[in-house]
Amino acid sequence: RVVQRIAQAARSYTNLEYDLEKGKRGDRNAHLKLLMQELTGAEAALAVNNNAAAVLLVLTSLAAGREVVVSRGELIEIGGSFRIPDVMKRSGAVLREVGTTNRTHPRDYVEAINERTALILKVHTSNYHIVGFTRELTLEELVQIGREQSVPTMMDLGSGCLVELSQYGFTEEKTVQEVVQAGIDIVTFSGDKLLGGPQAGVIAGREILVNRIKADPLARALRMDKLTLAALEATLEEYTRPEGPTAHIPTLEMIVRDPAELEQLAVQLAESLRQELNDRAEIGLEAGSGKVGGGALPLGELPGSRVVMRPRTMSSAALERRLRTGNLPVIALMRDQAVLLDTRTILKDQFQIIPKLVLDAMEST
Repeated sequence: RVVQRIAQAARSYTNLEYDLEKGKRGDRNAHLKLLMQELTGAEAALAVNNNAAAVLLVLTSLAAGREVVVSRGELIEIGGSFRIPDVMKRSGAVLREVGTTNRTHPRDYVEAINERTALILKVHTSNYHIVGFTRELTLEELVQIGREQSVPTMMDLGSGCLVELSQYGFTEEKTVQEVVQAGIDIVTFSGDKLLGGPQAGVIAGREILVNRIKADPLARALRMDKLTLAALEATLEEYTRPEGPTAHIPTLEMIVRDPAELEQLAVQLAESLRQELNDRAEIGLEAGSGKVGGGALPLGELPGSRVVMRPRTMSSAALERRLRTGNLPVIALMRDQAVLLDTRTILKDQFQIIPKLVLDAMEST
């Protein structure tokens, strides 16, 4: 359905900035706003091209030339050297660190707030976790301080989870709904990663603040194109369907796959490989534990099953390289002189073509 929506937007007219009811220019984020209201309770929403852009835009429009209070333990760096202090510097906001790496208390925030304070910012440590002797403020504590001090609160949630993953064993991931319902004024998050859509950055929260952000000239420079916006909206619509997003969004469908189902798929794939390769490789099975990746759920483990291939006519390294560089690349794991295929990561329509691709890799020169 998402692919069809993108194709439709690409080959036909859209009412991207046209209000059909009023017959005049409209807001390109109108549909997104309605979806975010339904899914999270946020008053308003705005989409830009990624979450880094969302953070930059919020800081520029709400805090340029003024101070933003952040816990020292939340000054994150993610892949590609994206650092909160660097983004804050580029936005013109002034970083005000509080607390220590492992412990930050309410009094640290209160003592840092002054007439130059524009925002209190909380950043979700989505790609690492501090354990041991630790203290961080809850969302409710942060909201209370913001309201008492008349300072808006913001959270960079990062991976943009809209599904309660605790039912699948992941307890550390906050949802957008939790953040909004706790009273945080502005939340930013990714449209890809755990949300499962296209690369995007969503800004959601109080309408009066979102409107200020939309009015900043930088918002136009960072805005999303119509195809990506169509993909994001169509992905969010999957969350409104009775069967839920884990039924059709590939990222979520993979995360919640049943280990028993993965074992059965591994047994079937192993048998298909034995028939196709005709004794060119030793084929076996093993249990394995994977990671979600993408800067999300650093403590989460994904139990599953892997097919283990040890070729008899070449080295395992050569087979892995040929699979990776083939006309239709197959990215496999390498460990203990064996090539491993993790069934959790294989799309359902790919199981039937993998044995032939492995055979082609073994026969290529």
